[in-house]
Amino acid sequence: MDEQGWSQVVAAATRAPSIHNTQPWRFVAAPDRLDVYLDTERALPVLDPTGRQQIISCGSAIEFAVVALAAAGHTAEVDLLPDDGDPDRLATVRVAGPRETSDEDRALAAAIDRRHTVRAAFQPRAVPGDLVERLERDAASFGAWFKPIARSEEEVATVFLIARAEEMEQSDPAYLAELQSWLRTDPGAVDGVPVEAVPSGDPQTRPSNWLIRDFVVGERGEQQLFRAADDPDAPPPDVERPTVVLMGTDDDDRYAWLLAGRALGRVLLQATAEGVAASPLTQALDWPATRSRMQSRLSLVGHPQMLLRMGYPPDTSGQAVSGRRPVADVLRYEPAGG
Repeated sequence: MDEQGWSQVVAAATRAPSIHNTQPWRFVAAPDRLDVYLDTERALPVLDPTGRQQIISCGSAIEFAVVALAAAGHTAEVDLLPDDGDPDRLATVRVAGPRETSDEDRALAAAIDRRHTVRAAFQPRAVPGDLVERLERDAASFGAWFKPIARSEEEVATVFLIARAEEMEQSDPAYLAELQSWLRTDPGAVDGVPVEAVPSGDPQTRPSNWLIRDFVVGERGEQQLFRAADDPDAPPPDVERPTVVLMGTDDDDRYAWLLAGRALGRVLLQATAEGVAASPLTQALDWPATRSRMQSRLSLVGHPQMLLRMGYPPDTSGQAVSGRRPVADVLRYEPAGG
């Protein structure tokens, strides 16, 4: 594949979601392969000291690249954590040969540009059970498990742990300083979280039973919360009740994090193709204490890696979308013999 072809693939890969939109990746392409590296200069030492969430982000970028290659008629083979002595080299994506592009390949590739994180309240409309089951199968194909938080006691425990973690984060000056460094007020910003994409806490906003991360601590109104425990049989008629799913892996190392990221990337594109949006609820997974408590409270066999809130988005016209770094900033092309 030539430089132009890889530029198009990497443009798709960089549309993947990343923690705080740090986009912690860089790419080196040759005619037959794409190497994916962790960009350690974009680290989050307070929020993500092990790099777990940033490596998951890179895993999603890898999957977006695989989807783009499939839509362009190429079969891809992915080698995670090549043993070459470079710990920052996370994967090699090889072009293994031609393939006949399917309707699903085209639908997933078309979803890449449409997918973006939606933090606003979803419509009070349930995600179909058959779609949730399909997403569970997609995650399982990467060795990741996919658990809907469906029972009232699970929801209450998870909501409590998210709120507890949010409280811990908002009382940590180092966390707040790091968070502020990735908040963007410039509409043309190429990374970070645009302030326009953060829910304002307007009292008229549809109440929810899930707490969205507060990126503008102390500057927005209190989010309206509706908890299932208040009255599970009679929710307010316009309450947001998203589908919330927990994704995880049996192991908890770099390889598992990359698998979780690939599974997340595929799940998000499949959901987008069906008109469903998502946003992360990862506060309780940021902190070892609340992450461990989630394992015990939900009787998990394995390690939680991502908590997703999913639903049908509101009218998104005019909604701020996070920027992306130019491909030239993240891709180096090495021609054969170069």
